Amino acid sequence: MTEIRTVCVYCGSGPGTNPSFIESAKALGKALAENGVRLVYGGGSIGMMGAVAKAVLDHGGDVTGIIPDFLVKKEVMMPLKDLIVTPDMHERKRLMFEHSDAFVALPGGIGTLEELVEQLTWKQLGRHAKPVLMANIDGFWEPLFSLLAHMRETEFIRPGFQIDLLKADRAEDILPRLREAAARVAKEETEMAPEIAKRL
Repeated sequence: MTEIRTVCVYCGSGPGTNPSFIESAKALGKALAENGVRLVYGGGSIGMMGAVAKAVLDHGGDVTGIIPDFLVKKEVMMPLKDLIVTPDMHERKRLMFEHSDAFVALPGGIGTLEELVEQLTWKQLGRHAKPVLMANIDGFWEPLFSLLAHMRETEFIRPGFQIDLLKADRAEDILPRLREAAARVAKEETEMAPEIAKRL
């Protein structure tokens, strides 16, 4: 992967209590559209999900929505040109992964946390090398950062199993950090290619 063409955004179906959350979702959507990066997200039109998708569309960008059929009404499915309705959450998450070059977790609830942790787990186990970033808007993810630090201190995250986790406190920093990470991975893969070839 040498460039970021699609970004999966995990976020809440509610707006949260802090206006900065919605504003950051809108700012990220605008940045994606202006940089020609397609949004992949959960397909709803309410809360943080709706805010980021509408911002992308309002600025001429492209959106892929992926939603399970049982959430079509609950999350008020957004009418999109590129919309996939799945039979369950497992299929939704698989397709979101396959359609995306990177992942961003904006503020959200248990569903957002579960999707984020799944990508971190897969990354830790070497199942993918795609960038994963936590948008720490107004310190939203600080409790999780503290928990991860505790896991390292108690050696449940052991040496060799460290997580390459990106962090951004501002929406405008998200895309540049994803691109830097993708470029770093591409460089590492290029440098390792001769050594791998020797082993074959």
